[in-house]
Amino acid sequence: MSDELQQMLDNVHDGITTFDFEGKETPCIIIEEEKYGLIRAQIEGQPFSVNTDLNILQNGLGNVFVEIVLTFSIGNISEKFLVNAKTDLKFFEVLANTSMLVLNSPESRYGQDNVIAIQLPRPEKAHDALEIIKTGLITYTRNILKINKWCSYRDLNPGHVLGKHEY
Repeated sequence: MSDELQQMLDNVHDGITTFDFEGKETPCIIIEEEKYGLIRAQIEGQPFSVNTDLNILQNGLGNVFVEIVLTFSIGNISEKFLVNAKTDLKFFEVLANTSMLVLNSPESRYGQDNVIAIQLPRPEKAHDALEIIKTGLITYTRNILKINKWCSYRDLNPGHVLGKHEY
């Protein structure tokens, strides 16, 4: 495993989940109680918006990470969360389905206490991101299958030249 991949894995946020929120499965990012309290204190009772960026990082070997950047319109709040899409694909599938996510603290009961709900303004972007993620996750598997098919075919036909054929 490369040092860069290990560094990414070490920086993955471990509070990624989904839960039932008002009868609908919803993606959730759990943040530390203190940080959650500070965000709530700055936005409570005020109209705000959240710019949500999904920066997709992939290495072509089936490893896909998504850096979620939430920038609040008030309180000078910006939070980054690194998510391993290989282990948390369901989070992105649900995000594409609901077009919203919530921030919650580990002390809250999911869906029963106050949460910070963030509606994505452009649902099609979540769908686009999901397709990019899925493509990144399966590219490596497809390449391995192509290589294995090519090796198997070559082994059965010594001296065969691939030429214009793609496997």
